[in-house]
Amino acid sequence: MAYEFGAIEPKWQKRWEESGCFHVETGGDRPKFYCLEMFPYPSGALHMGHLRNYSIGDLTARFLRMNGYNVLYPIGFDSFGMPAENAAIKMKIHPAKWTLDNIDHVTGQFKSMGCSYDWRRMVKTCLPDYYRWSQWFFLRMYERGLAYKKHAPVNWCDSCGTVLANEQVIGEGVCWRCGTPVVKRALEQWFLRITDYAEELLENLDNLSGWPERVLTMQRNWIGRSEGVRFDMRIADTDLSIEAFTTRIDTIFGVTFVALAAEHPIVERLAEMMPRGRRDEVLEFVRRISSRSAIERTANDGDKMGIDTGFEAINPVNGTRAPVWIADYILMDYGTGAIMGVPAHDQRDFDFVRKFGLGIIPVVRAEGETAPNPDEMTAAIDADGIACNSGEFDGLPTPVAIEKIGEWFESNGWGRRETQYRLRDWLISRQRYWGTPIPVVYCDRCGTVPLPESSLPVELPFDARIPDNGGNALLDCEDWVRTTCPRCGGPARRETDTMDTFICSSWYFLRYLSPACDSSPFRPEDADYWMPVDLYIGGIEHACLHLIYARFFTKVVSDLGLVPSDMREPFTGLLTQGMVVKDGAKMSKSLGNVVDPDEIIKKYGADTARLFILFASPPDKSLDWSDKGVEGANRFLNRVYRMVDESASELRSAKRAAVSMDSLPAGPGKDLKRLIHSTIDRVTKDIKDERQFNTAVARLMELYNGLTVFNPGNEIEWSLFREGVESLLLCLSPFCPHICEELWEAMGNDDYLATARWPSVDTEALKADRVTVVLQINGKLREQYEVEPGLSKEELTKRIMDQPSAKSRVGGKEIVKVIAVPDRLVNIVLRG
Repeated sequence: MAYEFGAIEPKWQKRWEESGCFHVETGGDRPKFYCLEMFPYPSGALHMGHLRNYSIGDLTARFLRMNGYNVLYPIGFDSFGMPAENAAIKMKIHPAKWTLDNIDHVTGQFKSMGCSYDWRRMVKTCLPDYYRWSQWFFLRMYERGLAYKKHAPVNWCDSCGTVLANEQVIGEGVCWRCGTPVVKRALEQWFLRITDYAEELLENLDNLSGWPERVLTMQRNWIGRSEGVRFDMRIADTDLSIEAFTTRIDTIFGVTFVALAAEHPIVERLAEMMPRGRRDEVLEFVRRISSRSAIERTANDGDKMGIDTGFEAINPVNGTRAPVWIADYILMDYGTGAIMGVPAHDQRDFDFVRKFGLGIIPVVRAEGETAPNPDEMTAAIDADGIACNSGEFDGLPTPVAIEKIGEWFESNGWGRRETQYRLRDWLISRQRYWGTPIPVVYCDRCGTVPLPESSLPVELPFDARIPDNGGNALLDCEDWVRTTCPRCGGPARRETDTMDTFICSSWYFLRYLSPACDSSPFRPEDADYWMPVDLYIGGIEHACLHLIYARFFTKVVSDLGLVPSDMREPFTGLLTQGMVVKDGAKMSKSLGNVVDPDEIIKKYGADTARLFILFASPPDKSLDWSDKGVEGANRFLNRVYRMVDESASELRSAKRAAVSMDSLPAGPGKDLKRLIHSTIDRVTKDIKDERQFNTAVARLMELYNGLTVFNPGNEIEWSLFREGVESLLLCLSPFCPHICEELWEAMGNDDYLATARWPSVDTEALKADRVTVVLQINGKLREQYEVEPGLSKEELTKRIMDQPSAKSRVGGKEIVKVIAVPDRLVNIVLRG
C-alpha cells in the first residue's frame, strides 16, 4: 500500500483533536514542563521560519509528554499592530476582519502541521477579553509611579506615522518594522519606568544559565551599566547650568568645550537669550540635526557638525571657561544629553575640535613618557595611563585618579558618584488605531485621570475609519473621545494614543495559564504551578525588544504579588533558532526565493516538511533550504512506511515482549538488539540534553537500515524485529507524528502513540561482548588485545601482563608503575 499522507494526516489531526489528548490541567504527580514558542503575528500566512520554530517546539512537547511530563504547550496570536491598518487602507476592510481572518487561516496551518497545542488556551491579543488586562496592568503601574507621561524628544517614523521605543530603532537608525530612517520629534508621551529595574535586569542575567551567551551579551550591552560622576557646570553670566555625566572624571582638567544635543531642553532657553539673527541660525541648525537618524549623527567616520551658542560653561575644578556648542553626535537619549568635551582623549571630540579650531589639553600620558604635545597629536589617546596637567592629581594611575577625583568632587559639593544605565524608560505611546487603548482621560478640572477598574475594558470604537494616508483614526472618533470624568463627573476626553504592541507580548505567557479567568489576568495558583516557562523558542532578533520587556513585566507582576516573590524571571531556558535561507540569502518576497509551507505540505505532507526542517541543520544554526533534501526526507518516510506495511501481519502476530540479550546467540540478533538500544540512548540524549535534532534523525535512519537487513526467522527474532520497529516509531514520532501514528495502529496497537511512553534503554544491550584494550609502553602504543568488558583495574592489569607479547615488550626492565583504565588501556612505565 502506498504512503497516502493526504489521507493519513487529516485522519490523525481529527482524532487528536476529538480525543483531547493534548489537553493539560494544573497539578498532578507528574513533573511539569512549560514549552512555549514566541507567538506569531497573523500577517497572512506562516512562512518557513515559522514552520521551523513551531516544529522545534512541537517535537519538544511531544518528546516530553512521552517521557512522563505534564506539558503545557499553548499558542495564540500577537494580533495588534500596523500591518492590519495598512491592509485596511489597501483593501478597504476593517483591521479586525483582516486580523481575525488571518488568525483562522494560520490556525488551519498549525493544525495541518500536526502541532500538539492545547487549543482551549488560545489567546488573541486584539480581543477585549485580553487587552482588558493589559489596561489593568497599566493602571497598576500608574498607581506605583511606573507609568508616567512627559514631554520628550522621541523617535519618529514618518512612514508608520508613530513614535518608536529606543529598542525599535535598529541597524542604521531605521524603523524595525518598515526600515524608514528614524528622526526625532518632541511630543508628550507615555512611558513605563523600566529603568527602576535596570540593575536587577542586569544582575539576573548571571542566573540565566539556560540562555545563549550571545543573547546575554546583547542584553548586558543594551542595559549598559556604567559608573561615573554626575555634576553641574554653570553657564557664565546666566542663572542656568548644564548637567553632565562622565565615566572618566579623571579627564576633567582636559575639558576645552561643552557639547549639547540638539534636543536638549536648555537649547531653547539659550536661544531665547540670543540676538534674533543668531537665534534663527541656531534653531535652524537644531531643526536640521534633529531630522537626521541617530546612526547618521553618531557615525565615527562622519563629518562632524556643530554650532557655537556663544555661551560659556565654567569648569568647577579651576574656573576656566569652555565654549558651549551644539553638536550632531550628542544624543539626548544617552547620558544627560550634554558632554564635557575632552578632545585629547576621545576621538569624536578630537575630530570636532580639529574641524572647528578649538583647543586640546592632554591630561593622560603613557607611563614613563612626557605629556603629548597637542599640536603634534594626530588622534586622541583614549587608553589608561598616568594623570598629567591635572594639578595635585598629577602622577596618579588612571584608576586611582578616577577614584580620588570622584571623592574630591563629592567633598566639594560639585557632583556625586553614581551608576548610570544606557537603558531608557520604555516609550509606549503609539499614534495608531489598532492597539490597546490607554485607560486615561483628561479633564479640565481634574487633569490626567486614570479610569477605574470597573470601566475596563476601554474598547476600540469599531466604526473608526483608517485615514488613507495613515495616522491615528481615533482622533476622528469624537463620540468615542468625548466622555465623562470618573472623578468629578464633568466632561473629559479620552487618551487617543494606544499602547505599544510589545505590551501585549510582555505577559501573554501568563494569560495562557488561565485563559478563561475573568476576575484577574491569571490565577495565582496556576502561575505557582506552571511558571517559569521551561523552554522558550524564538528568534534572536527579539533579544533587546520583547525579551527585555517580558523580563521587566515579570518583575512588576512579582512586585504586585501575583506570582511568588522569588519568581523574577519568565524564561528558564531559551532556544534561538537560526533563520531559513535559500540560495545563500534569507527568504524574502523581494528576492523571489520564498518557499510556501502550504505548497510543501500539499506536495509532500507535513511529516516530510517537519523531518527536513529538523534534519537539515542544528536548531540554532541557519538552515539552507534544499528541494533535494525535502525529496530525500520524503523517500525515507516512504521506505519506513513500506517496511512496516509489508510486514504488518507478522508484526501484529509477533509477541510484544522485550527480548533479552541472553536469549540471543552471537550474530545479527545481538547486533540488532544492541543497535536498537544504542539508538534509543543516543536519540534521547540528542533531544533532551544536546538539542541536536539533526543527529537524532541520522541515528534513526541508521536504525532503519539495521532493521531492513535483519531477516527474522523464528518467534524470538520476530519479537526482536517488532521491538526494533516500535522503537523506531516511538523515537521518530515527535518528528513525524502522523505517519508514526498510522504505522503504530497498523501493528495492532490501540493506544495513541502521542501519549505512549518513550522507550527505555536496556543497559545490558549497550554492553559490548568484547572490548579493545591497548598496551602502551612509556605512553607509546605497542599492542592491542580483545578482552571481556568490565574488568577492574587489577583484573585488567593482570590479564594484559600475562600476555606473552606484553612480557616480551617489558623484557627484564624495571617497571616503575602501571596505569590501567578499564575497557581502554594499560600503560606500563619502564625505567631505562
